[in-house]
This record gives sequence, structure tokens and C-alpha cells, in this order.
Amino acid sequence: MTDGWRMRTRMIHDGAERTPLGETSEALFLTSGFVYERAEDAEARFAERDPGYQYSRVANPTVDAFERRMALLEGAEDAAATATGMAAVHAALMSQLEAGDRVVSARLLFGSCHWIVTELLPRFGVEVVLVDGTDLDAWARALAEPTRLVFFETPANPTLELVDIEAVSALAHRAGAKVVVDNVFATPVLQKPLALGADMVVYSATKHIDGQGRCLGGVVLADAATRKHVLQPFLKNTGPSLSPFNAWVLSKGLETLELRVREHVAGAERVAAFLERHPAVKEVLYPGSPSFPQHDLARRQMAAGGNLVAFRVHGGRSEAFAVMNALRLVKLSNNLGDTRSLVTHPATTTHSRLPEAERTELGIGADLLRLSVGLEDPEDLADDLDRALDAGVPAALRAA
Repeated sequence: MTDGWRMRTRMIHDGAERTPLGETSEALFLTSGFVYERAEDAEARFAERDPGYQYSRVANPTVDAFERRMALLEGAEDAAATATGMAAVHAALMSQLEAGDRVVSARLLFGSCHWIVTELLPRFGVEVVLVDGTDLDAWARALAEPTRLVFFETPANPTLELVDIEAVSALAHRAGAKVVVDNVFATPVLQKPLALGADMVVYSATKHIDGQGRCLGGVVLADAATRKHVLQPFLKNTGPSLSPFNAWVLSKGLETLELRVREHVAGAERVAAFLERHPAVKEVLYPGSPSFPQHDLARRQMAAGGNLVAFRVHGGRSEAFAVMNALRLVKLSNNLGDTRSLVTHPATTTHSRLPEAERTELGIGADLLRLSVGLEDPEDLADDLDRALDAGVPAALRAA
């Protein structure tokens, strides 16, 4: 019925299972379990001869609808929803690994992803090799021997450095590895890792997919065989299931995702341009800006630069904190992808558990702020940032 419709239309109409009552908005199946007419029906359901539902930890109609829409949007064969974005990362990696396997990962990762890769995986006998995600020669050296999985974020949190998805995927596949990409900063609207050679994509649906700071969720996208034979047994038996209510909220978010992301990008482009002109700002990192070191790569693999802007102020922690504390419109939060503009200080929040020397090497200095541009008027955001930068960074520290 919907095959001829364009994506924005299908995000509103696809995946719904309406009840005989004919509700406009999809019904919410807020139930933990399901009943059977006969004992034989239950037996058939558990033997997978009957495709119906048995328990919401395993499958639920509302969660299924969200998964179908996400698979359609991503261009994936299938999707598996999880309770959080970190549950999605954990499931994507652990469901495919066993003792003795080898993982090659970009070294710049969100703090919790970094912990899974560097702390959790080695506990189970998995070898982990970290590389500079921007250096294709480093990837080639690391992938010169057999490897089970490759994992990276692009753009990466918090400095927005990029990994060449197509080139690294080709190297990984020659080494026998599957490629898992955390695509949360780009969103499925702006970047399609599967089309560039990745094997699996993960999201924190808490971010842009919800988009209004309401609930937690995650999703893993892959081919149908991997979903059925690798992910499903792991998720079924370990239990990081997405609640039906959150799945319903996230499905509502998908209906407006493309519209919101386009407006986010328009605002971020204007804010990044403003910050580049401000004398209190030492450096702006935004993939959509010509000044970004990997701008050419961003143009090749992203439809636009996204809504995350990182910038360094003249000074250090004191000045960065003073700027944050002077903001009135932009809110202080470690979340992102919200309708509200949010700012955080990565060195003392999302990446605070990394040793200082490692943070310094990764470019996560005390002067760095990460801004998630919301849907406010960009001129109001510029005015708020202008006033806060003027208040937080003394004239003596500013660029000449």
C-alpha cells in the first residue's frame, strides 16, 4: 500500500497496526504478556510455529511498529529495539563476540562506549586495538590481521572527528570483520552507514529520534539473518527490552524526524558561523563548515553537518564554566538532539572518567564545549552565546 510513497510520508503512515476500532494514532499495547486460547497454542508460539506474541520482553506490537519504521528509514532489512542507546551498543558488540576474538575500534568514543570497549570486552578475553579514527593508514595496519569486529562513531563525541565509513569498511571486510557504526550524531536522515559498507548501525533513540527529552531508547539495525540468529537470542535472554510506551513515543518522534533535523542543521550552520567570528572563541569544530579539517569527507558521506557544534574558548576550565553559567537560553545538559539547545563540558561530564593525558591526546581539553543546537530561533541563540562569551572570557584572553 505504501510502497510508492516517499520517506517523509512513510514515516507517518508505515508500520502501524490498527485495531478494529480504527484509531488515527496507533494503539499502545502496554502489556507485559499475552494469552492463548488453548495450551496447544502456547506450545506452538514457543516452538515458533505460530508467529504471534508471547511476552513483551521477546516482542510486542508497539515495539515492532517502531522497529519497522526504523528499518525503513535506515534502509536496513531489520531492526532490534533496546531500552537505551548503550544497551544497543552493548548488544551489537557482545552478541557477536567470544573469548579470543579481536576488535579494532576508533579511540575517540563516548565515555560509556569507551568503557565497554576498553574495560568490559577485555574481561571476557577479547583483544582490543584502538586507532586514530581519522588515519586510514592506522586502520590498515590494525586490520592487517584477522579481526572479528570494527567499531566507531562518526561524527565522534565530542570533537566531531569523522571516520571514512566506506574506506574503513572495505579494510575491515578484507580482514574478515563486521563493521558496527554508531550513527547517533548524524542521524539516519543525514548519513547512511549501511549504504557505505557498514554491517550494523546503532542509535541512542533518546537523542534526535525522540527529540524532546522525554524517554530513553536504542536500536540496532542489521540484515535479517543477523537480527534473527545473532541479535534476537542475545536480546531475548539478557532482557534489555524497550518498553512499549517508549516505543510508542519514539514512533511519534519518527513522524517529524526529517523536518526537525533539517531545522536543527539550519540553526547549527548559522550558530557555527557566528561562533567562528567571535573573538572569545579559539576554534570551532563543525563538519558543515569549510574550516573543519575533514570537511571534504563530511561532504562525501553526510547530507549536511548535523546539529552538534564543538568550540574552544580562549582560556580553560574557569572560562568555559563562566560561559556556561552565563547562558540563559541554552540549557546545561549532557543530553543532545533535543528541541532545546543544550551545552556540556565534556572534560568534566561525558568524558570525565578518561585520564587527563588521554583526554588531552583526544582533543578534549578544558576549553572545549559541546553545543547541541535546538529548534530555537538561531538569532536568539547567537544573542545568548554572544552575551555569555562576553561575560565569561576576559578581554585579555581574546584573540587580537
